[in-house]
Amino acid sequence: MRGRDVQYGFFDNMAGWPSNPISSEGVPDKSTKSQGDDQSSTTNISWPTPLAPSEDNGWSSFGAPINAQSAWPSSAAVMKGTENVAWPSAATSAKESAWPNSLVSTEVKSSLKQEKPSAKQTNFEPVTKETQYISPKPPIAPESSVNQMKNSTSIENEENEVVVRLSDIQADESSPLHSASSFEDIGIKPDILKGIYAMNFKKPSRIQEKALPLLLKNPPTNMIAQSQSGTGKTAAFLINILSRIDYSFHKSPQALILAPSRELARQLENVIKKIGSFVDNLTVQAAVPGVVSRNTAVEAIVVIGTPGTVLDLLRRRQINTQKLKILCLDEADNMLDMQGLGDQCLRVKMMLNSLDQILLFSATFPDDVLEYARRFSPKAVELTLPKDDLTVSSISQMFIDCPSDNGKYEILAQLYGLMTIGSSIIFVKRRETADRISDRLISDGHQVVSVHGAYDGHDRDRILQDFRLGKAKVLITTNVLARGIDVSTVSMVINYDIPMKGRFNEIPDAETYLHRIGRTGRFGRSGVSISFVFDSRSFQCLKEITDVYKIDLVRLDHEDWDEAEATIQRVIKTSRMA
Repeated sequence: MRGRDVQYGFFDNMAGWPSNPISSEGVPDKSTKSQGDDQSSTTNISWPTPLAPSEDNGWSSFGAPINAQSAWPSSAAVMKGTENVAWPSAATSAKESAWPNSLVSTEVKSSLKQEKPSAKQTNFEPVTKETQYISPKPPIAPESSVNQMKNSTSIENEENEVVVRLSDIQADESSPLHSASSFEDIGIKPDILKGIYAMNFKKPSRIQEKALPLLLKNPPTNMIAQSQSGTGKTAAFLINILSRIDYSFHKSPQALILAPSRELARQLENVIKKIGSFVDNLTVQAAVPGVVSRNTAVEAIVVIGTPGTVLDLLRRRQINTQKLKILCLDEADNMLDMQGLGDQCLRVKMMLNSLDQILLFSATFPDDVLEYARRFSPKAVELTLPKDDLTVSSISQMFIDCPSDNGKYEILAQLYGLMTIGSSIIFVKRRETADRISDRLISDGHQVVSVHGAYDGHDRDRILQDFRLGKAKVLITTNVLARGIDVSTVSMVINYDIPMKGRFNEIPDAETYLHRIGRTGRFGRSGVSISFVFDSRSFQCLKEITDVYKIDLVRLDHEDWDEAEATIQRVIKTSRMA
């Protein structure tokens, strides 16, 4: 974790209470002992009451304040030095009441300065070829795990005394979800606004706030846009498309969206229908294998498909390009980088002669792909991020050293109980591995599903829909679902195999790693990613990936499963309550 990120409070006893008590005035009691000292004699401690989620996915109000003359602060600001701030009503004894399951509450840490790791510090230690890879046993105290977790919805004052978790995840100015404007300020049409608010979007995220005014201005401009996973890129380009369509020509394709997988194309189809649910005459057609009949004209304003299928439809003249003005590539770096998809995307573009706008959106743009993207979308406005800012702070990234390659399954089976608290996705390298793990888990009595490119298209649609609806809690897949798939209940991602690329799978794939873990932690929710390593090679590959994004991973010890389980469970429960 980067040193600037906020850390969770400590937990050091059976009741799960923070190790530093709060005085009745609502500030940390500096007279208390430091961490590790006996605090059993501390008295007059007031603790926060648990929060309950309300019907609108917000949070219900706190309990009555201790002091009726003073109220809980209404904003995220921490009023340093304030003496008359009362904390929420609470239990008086750790033995009588448990700490809330969710960490979405006030968390207090010691007023003593704590040294944070620098960006260069890492949990990794060198492994030589001459020695068998055995990860040194990590510290067992919670400081080694929970203290390194981070969440973008927290604010910490300069003295490192009080941490307040915000009820509004978009109120934190350091978050990519933060915005100072409203959708009305951007000038979005009323019928589209209705759809936006129907989807419970309250304010634009940072990428939406920056991109939409540029996208909506006239004359239309090309754009290359980059933002972290789960921060609202999809909504940004879909709102633009809905805003530019001439609905009097409701049978003429006017916008074409290309996606790298069938699942992502179908997801985009559903999202644009929801945002445009109050727009008259909106028609949308998915162009994926097995959906559009041969020799049938595509009569929809928006066409969303995979490059190969769209190219076939264009060649057979099933898509009329006369009024097609907008071309958008979702997960554009993947589309342009892969040899097959890149060639198909270029051929599609060459068949569209009257484009007004070419949009390229992704969470990652490697330097070489970015140069090609600039040629594909000339004179584009660029919204890009430095590599250090590409990871989402609400995802707690961990790794576990397994006894062997075959031993990874035993660790996975132990994790199963935690995987079903929310929903989980397990990423593997090969289809055969997905099938083997799925069959073995099912034979052991676990309920899992798997999906990969060898499945029939309609089966893939059905399996993913069952996963979205919660009929299946654990999904095993290959990189076919590594990008773009948005299932809000996913609280854990497991890299069963470290992502690799290259002709011989010899190069650690940092971009795919980032997209894989981005299936959790969507739009500010908390999530966990766990990567399995088992030898010096897999260890080194993971280290190279973390070096790219300057990530400090939390080490989980498979020999101390109780502590590892407690560490993971705390974050997953936060995800469920967020």
